[in-house]
Amino acid sequence: MTEETPFDIVGPEAITAGRATDAYFDRTMEALEHAGKNPNVVAEVSADQFPTGEFAVLAGLKDAAHLLEGHPVDVDALPEGQLFDHGPVMRIEGQYQEFARLETSLLGFLSHPTGIATNALRARRAAPESTVLSFGSRHVHPSLGAMVERSALIGGLDGISNVAAGEVIDREAGGTMPHALVICFGRGNQEAAWQAFDEAVGPGVPRVALCDTYSDEVDEAIRAVEAVPDLDSIRLDTTSSRRGDFRRIVQEVRWELDARGHDDVGIFLSGGLDPTTLRELRDVADGFGVGGYVSNAEPKDFALDIVSIDGEPVAKRGKLSGKKAVYRTDTGSHEVGLADEEGPGDAESLFEPLLRDGELVREFDIDDATRRARKDAEAVGFGDHADQ
Repeated sequence: MTEETPFDIVGPEAITAGRATDAYFDRTMEALEHAGKNPNVVAEVSADQFPTGEFAVLAGLKDAAHLLEGHPVDVDALPEGQLFDHGPVMRIEGQYQEFARLETSLLGFLSHPTGIATNALRARRAAPESTVLSFGSRHVHPSLGAMVERSALIGGLDGISNVAAGEVIDREAGGTMPHALVICFGRGNQEAAWQAFDEAVGPGVPRVALCDTYSDEVDEAIRAVEAVPDLDSIRLDTTSSRRGDFRRIVQEVRWELDARGHDDVGIFLSGGLDPTTLRELRDVADGFGVGGYVSNAEPKDFALDIVSIDGEPVAKRGKLSGKKAVYRTDTGSHEVGLADEEGPGDAESLFEPLLRDGELVREFDIDDATRRARKDAEAVGFGDHADQ
């Protein structure tokens, strides 16, 4: 039994100790120790063996590196923010028993963040000239908040909403106001809610009024700009059952604000948005808050496979044996070959040292990863079409 906690959370001590593992790895260790076997292996983390044409954004590498830190292994990996469509994203070399129990946590550290960063980049590419914020931490277990927000930033979103997550990743959380604030002031008293917000929050907080709680969006938007002189934006979060033609509603709001001399007041949209709706609305709105599409992204289905034992190539059925290298060509193609063979002449090798004999040899920077993702998305044409 472990120490009792008020929440159903596996703590960092259990993760780093290898207890957050599948039971069959415990059985594996028992069998190997009984047989006196601890081979030197090369193991690779990959999602697909052959090109799929569906690129994903690698994220979660920082946590994965700290998991392996202190174990006498050498690790190479793609950098965070790199796009890939097949082949390994990480390579581990060392005695198998040194990391066998860590596989479950290692794959989790990579799979979930990569899915989130990939969907974040899809959202980013769908509205490249707009502000796009991460509003999705409410859809996941709170213990995952920092992971969600960090991954969303790597994918290119402009900001986050989770306060505690911001403290963990050293980013200031932002946001507007909920319907609950307006409701607390009562029907017909929306102005009082907007003015209380304006008077209470600090000068660095943008004045954004939520304008769809009780009445028509146009009506509330006009009332908001009259009630708050320095209003930055209005936000529409209209429930889907009341939207009708949402694009037309936004256009009407824009027209009526402009007609009254408030062309400097922006329009921010949220609620059930995805790349398709972002493309449909990006020319009539100034910014978006994207929630479940990003935070509820399907994890990337990574697997870890031994591909070499004591220098000899090995693999189970359906996997490719041998230690591999990964390249990006000038044309944006993602190429994989054997590490002891020469790569394509016009290609850049993507694997970089991560740990040497258990010591971390790489630094992690969210902004660097974000720039890498955006640059690589341009190179491979990621998100250029609605079906990507």
